[in-house]
Amino acid sequence: MKIYPAIDLMNGNAVRLYKGRKDKVKVYGDPVEIAKGFAEYVDKIHIVDLDGAFSGKPQNLGVVGRIIEKTGLRIQLGGGFRDYESIAKAYEIGVENVIIGTKAFDLEFLERVTQDFEGITVSLDAKGGKIAVKGWLEESSISVEEAYEMLRKYVKRFIYTAIEKDGTLTGIGSIERFWNNEEFIYAGGVSSVNDVIKLREIGFSGAIVGKALYEGKVTLEELLNVLGD
Repeated sequence: MKIYPAIDLMNGNAVRLYKGRKDKVKVYGDPVEIAKGFAEYVDKIHIVDLDGAFSGKPQNLGVVGRIIEKTGLRIQLGGGFRDYESIAKAYEIGVENVIIGTKAFDLEFLERVTQDFEGITVSLDAKGGKIAVKGWLEESSISVEEAYEMLRKYVKRFIYTAIEKDGTLTGIGSIERFWNNEEFIYAGGVSSVNDVIKLREIGFSGAIVGKALYEGKVTLEELLNVLGD
C-alpha cells in the first residue's frame, strides 16, 4: 500500500479546505517547499488544483511544473480537467497521472483520453453514497458502485474520495470493498496510523494524506514505518 502526501493548490499557495468548501480554507505556505519535504520520504505525491476544480479549467500548472522541476517527484494531478487540451498540457509538463472527476461521465471523452494518454485516473467523489460533480458543488443520482461499474472498462486506476470526511481529521468511515483488482486509492479524513492500517485491510492500494500531516497528527515516517516501506 502506498501513501500519497497531498498538496491542494489555491492562488499558488498550499491550502486545505474543510469538506471541500472554499469558504473554509487554511493556508499552509509555499507548495514547492512543502513538496521538497515530502520528497525526503516518497517519490510520488497527490496534487489538486482547487482553482481548477471550481473554475472548470486548471489554473496552477505553472506551480505543478515548478514542483516537478525542483523535486523530481512523480505527480498525480486533479482539478478542472474537463477538456482534452488541459489534459495534454499536464502530461507535457511531466505529470504522471491526470485525475478526472466530472468529465469522466462523458464516456466518449473518457474513451478518447484513455486511448491517447497513459495513467488516466478517475476520482469517484462520494457524498452520501452518491457521486458529486463540478468541484463537489452538485450531487448526482449515480451511486459510487454504479459509477465504478460504468467506468471500469476504460480505466484501471481510481481514487475514492469521501467528501464528508475531507479535511475533517475525523478518521475514515465504514467502507465495504466493491471493486476488483484495479488500483484503488482512498482520500478523506485520514488522521492516524490506525486509519491507514484499516484502509489496507479493506483492500485499498493507496491512501492520500493531507491535513493530518500539516497539523502534525501523524508523520510520513510513522505511516511508512507501519506499512513496512
